[in-house]
Amino acid sequence: MNNPWKQNYESYTKDDHKVWRTLFNRQMELLPAVASKAYLEGLELIRFNGRRVPDFEKTNKILNKLTGWQLHEVPGIIPVKDFFNLMNQKKFSATTWLRKMSQLDYLQEPDMFHDVYAHAPMLTNRNFTNFMSGLSRIAVKHQNNPLALELLGRIYWFTVEFGMIREYDEKKIYGAGILSSHGETKFCMGSEMVPVPFDVTEILNSTYRTDQFQQKYFVIQSYEQLFHSIPEIEFVLGKMIQENNKRVA
Repeated sequence: MNNPWKQNYESYTKDDHKVWRTLFNRQMELLPAVASKAYLEGLELIRFNGRRVPDFEKTNKILNKLTGWQLHEVPGIIPVKDFFNLMNQKKFSATTWLRKMSQLDYLQEPDMFHDVYAHAPMLTNRNFTNFMSGLSRIAVKHQNNPLALELLGRIYWFTVEFGMIREYDEKKIYGAGILSSHGETKFCMGSEMVPVPFDVTEILNSTYRTDQFQQKYFVIQSYEQLFHSIPEIEFVLGKMIQENNKRVA
């Protein structure tokens, strides 16, 4: 079945490529010093550059060869259930539209720069994608339980979107919500922001806001640690669901 949202590369205008170039070059002034090694290596592997908007077809060929993943075009934010179901098939939901020059610093809804520039490079890392697969497997298992999806959304938020990692005794960024934001990149690296050690139970009990910089960043020691946290996530989630069921019974 054809995807109606498939990228039409020829439809991008000179202004679109200019927006991409502006955003790309601006972030690359910051990220080499503060982004995770895995992200920077992934950026090279999928051959992104500041000249032109990425071609999904070319990117997917590289991703498929490296980890079996691919970008799957969607119109925008989709239901959490659908998002995790696609992820369980190694398909990462990505929009094909790009913000305007007047929207460089803030959007209510993620665009292609966030979905592709920030997320796609990490899809080249096998431990990271194994974590994504494990998380989506749990979500699909509980896909008809709104509480479970909400709690798993917190794991996703504080790792895939706003996670940090300790490399060579320095905190580095791997979360896409930071990597695509010029302001949050600077904010999270500030001396006043004390990173929080990665803790599954604390994350599952932590709420977040989407309309401001995060006030808490969880830091992993390695992507292996992230992947190996899947059994603990499933166990703690199960306990929280049981406790909730007892309260409402």
